[in-house]
Amino acid sequence: MEDLKTSETWRVFRIQSELVEGFETLNSLGPAVSIFGSARLSPENKYYKDAETVARMLADEGFAVITGGGPGVMEGANKGAKLGRAPSVGLNIDLPTEQTPNQYHNISLHFRYFFIRKLMFIKYAFAFIIFPGGFGTMDEMFEALTLAQTKRIDSFPIILYGSDYWQGLIDWMKKSLVPLGTILNEDFALFSIVDTPEEVLFLVREHYRLIETIKPQKKNSP
Repeated sequence: MEDLKTSETWRVFRIQSELVEGFETLNSLGPAVSIFGSARLSPENKYYKDAETVARMLADEGFAVITGGGPGVMEGANKGAKLGRAPSVGLNIDLPTEQTPNQYHNISLHFRYFFIRKLMFIKYAFAFIIFPGGFGTMDEMFEALTLAQTKRIDSFPIILYGSDYWQGLIDWMKKSLVPLGTILNEDFALFSIVDTPEEVLFLVREHYRLIETIKPQKKNSP
C-alpha cells in the first residue's frame, strides 16, 4: 500500500510516466472499442462466449478491442480480437486479487492508478460495450454515462449487453431516480441494451460510419 503522506512527489512522477506510456503506446491504435465485464466469469459462461464473439466480429471489421486485460469477460474479448487479427489491447491494473493478465492481448499496459487507466479507455475508444459485471464494471459504465450526460465527451455508443442482467437496474432508475428528478427520461437515450453480437456490430458500425461522414475534410496544401 502506498503511503500518500510521504510519497506525494514521487507519485506525481509515477502518474506522469503512466500517462506518457499510455499516450505513446495507443496513439496510433486506430478505431477501437472498449469492452468491459466481470473478471469472475468462466470460459463456459454465456457472457464470456458472447464477448469473444462480439470482439471477433468487431476485429473482422477492422476495429481494435481494448479491455482491462484480466480474466473473465476481458479474456473472452481479447481472445476474440486476437482471433480476428485486430489489435487486442489489455490495460492491466494492480489489484490484490483477480487481476491476472490474460494471454490474449498483443498490446499490454500496466497501471497503478485507476483514473489513468479509465482515461485510456475513454480517449482511445469510440464505443463502450458493457457486459455483466460487478462494482468495477458499474464504475466504468456510470463514469461514461456521466461524461456523456454532462457533455464532457462527445456522445458515443454505450451498449449494455444482456437485458436479463441490466433490466432490473434500468427499472429501478425509472422507478426511483426519474420521479425524484435526479435524472431525466431523456438520459435513457445515452445508452442501448442489446442481446446479440449482431446488434452490437450494427450499432458500432453505424456510429463509425456517422463519425467518418462528419469528420472535417483536410484542406489541400497551397
